[in-house]
Amino acid sequence: MDPVVTPLRKFNLAWSRRVGALEESFLGSGRALGPNRVLFELDEQGVAVAELRERLGLDSGYTSRLLRQLEDEGLVRVEADPADARRRRVVPTQSGVAARADLEQRSEQKAREVVGPLSPRLQHRLAGLLAEADRVLRSPDVTIVDVPPADPDARAAVAAYLRELDDRFATGFDPEQAAQDEVEFTRERGLFLVARSGTDVVGCGALRWLGSDVAEIKRMWVNPDWRGLGVAQRLLSRLEDEAVRSHRPLVRLDTHGDLAAAIAMYRRAGYVEVPRYNDNPYAQHWFEKQID
Repeated sequence: MDPVVTPLRKFNLAWSRRVGALEESFLGSGRALGPNRVLFELDEQGVAVAELRERLGLDSGYTSRLLRQLEDEGLVRVEADPADARRRRVVPTQSGVAARADLEQRSEQKAREVVGPLSPRLQHRLAGLLAEADRVLRSPDVTIVDVPPADPDARAAVAAYLRELDDRFATGFDPEQAAQDEVEFTRERGLFLVARSGTDVVGCGALRWLGSDVAEIKRMWVNPDWRGLGVAQRLLSRLEDEAVRSHRPLVRLDTHGDLAAAIAMYRRAGYVEVPRYNDNPYAQHWFEKQID
């Protein structure tokens, strides 16, 4: 009995029965789970077939069979993508939009039936446990990409980061300084990384060059809901790799004393505290690491 795998298998068996995943008519829709799951992924603008396969983790043959079934029912049409005629796109018909709305209603009702017998305390406990399980299971799929600092995702991450600093620092935080620093993370002077789970921005981190052999880490932030899942460590490792790739093996950073978890992470990662090396008014600790 594997203490990790066995509980997950038991949950999968119980949950698939509870929600009717094996029923020939999932949620009483007249269709099995597979084609319904495809419908759930479609908005009125549709989605590229390749993207649909990636989202659902399906091979091309099974995807084609599911789409053919939905086409035969008049719920979708598969057509050339207007943006690229080499790609195919799945677009719901008017009947498909109505079928998806019906599925949403049926799914909502089924979920209420599942949690209905539980007390309010247990309902909230279950919601928290399921949300945590979802993040844990999705955390290995978080992607880290290099984007321009003016990218909308980069700006959204920095805005969230600055709001958190303003909330946590007793003296607040002036966002004007961060706006002035944006140019420092362009490719000529550094780089900016965004961590994403699907289309959700869950973290960020940046480097700027302090000299021909020194890089400085800035803007390290992870959405609070995603902390404790290794995202920050992955961002830090990627930033270190990028510093080495730029031929800057000495990495520095500064941080505030209120950010105890960040300080602990840097120390675990091998950073050692050094004297002040800049004039950042919000910094209270300065670290560096020589990367072999």
